[in-house]
Amino acid sequence: MSVFLRRVRSVALKEYKHILRDPFTLAVALLLPLLFVLFFGFIIDLDYKHIPLVVQDNDRSPLSRRFLRQLSAAGYFDFTPARGMLAAQAALRRNDTAGALIIEKDFGKNIARGDFAAPARAQLLLDGSDNAKAAMAQAYMRGALLKINADFTRRSHAVGPAANPEALVRTRFLFNPELNSRWFIVPALNTVIIGFLAIVLTALTVAREWENGSMELLLSTPARASEIVLGKLIPYFTLTLFDVLAVFVLALYVFGIPFLGSFVLFVFACCVYITGALALGLVISVMTRNQQAAIQFAFAAGLLPSFIFSGFIFPVENMPLFFRVFTGLFPQRWFLSLSRSMFLSEAGFAALAGPLAGIIIFACVMVFAAVKKFKTDVEP
Repeated sequence: MSVFLRRVRSVALKEYKHILRDPFTLAVALLLPLLFVLFFGFIIDLDYKHIPLVVQDNDRSPLSRRFLRQLSAAGYFDFTPARGMLAAQAALRRNDTAGALIIEKDFGKNIARGDFAAPARAQLLLDGSDNAKAAMAQAYMRGALLKINADFTRRSHAVGPAANPEALVRTRFLFNPELNSRWFIVPALNTVIIGFLAIVLTALTVAREWENGSMELLLSTPARASEIVLGKLIPYFTLTLFDVLAVFVLALYVFGIPFLGSFVLFVFACCVYITGALALGLVISVMTRNQQAAIQFAFAAGLLPSFIFSGFIFPVENMPLFFRVFTGLFPQRWFLSLSRSMFLSEAGFAALAGPLAGIIIFACVMVFAAVKKFKTDVEP
């Protein structure tokens, strides 16, 4: 075994023993990913269901009642009949409901007649103070109306309407047929886990060594900067990769999310991203040499970009042009795009080349910066 490998192994074994003696590091490394999965996988659900709506049926025909039954069958809306002509608007003003559905007179008659010049009319009033819920309610209502309109059109056309039925747009959602938000969130959890956990592990533990004075003893040994960096990365790399694979297994067997991409390519991308994040933690620890400052920088460099600039919660496509370009500086954006694509679609290497290049560049820059900074600190 070469001198380089012996020194790397010695530093790595020292780090392994340090981790096993440190319950805080083990708790952060093993329990934090489970908490992320618990909070984001089981608790957070971006799908709005059972949206309360007050219904004012001014038609009271068999077709209007059938229309309401089909709307409520999907489980997205809970209807409450309005008592009186102005009860629906009054409930909205009192904030007792998320919206009001007002069905106009002759609703059933116009459907049965099938005359597109005089269509059946209904009005949906939504509480815009919660814009996310209002947008989802509008989307649910639009989808339900397309399905109901197709059903009513087929039935009226079977009776023999005078007018030709309108062309119908049939929508089929690929890769996530049920639009399940867990399928959208869980594949992206590795971005948050690696982007935050890996940085915190190396930043805090190495900063603690600076405070305790043990880092100076290590830097005074014949080990070179590259050997120290590699030896320190290996133990935390193993821990973080274990967490990533644990989340992968939970995604498949607990949440039932399919994985359609290449597992080998996925593991390779995870390894590259983990290496870059761990190296960034080393850079932070060398720059700060203080645990309190290190955790603050770790939050700023790991957690905030994982949530804000990666597309995890806020779509990058909806950001202004400057911030869409700005997010390209953060590897979280590229790894999240790669992870979701490999879970939910059979994306090939050509489609993933751009995101993969982004995380490779990030890892190379961070490893170089870590080695360079250690090199300058080794010198007296």
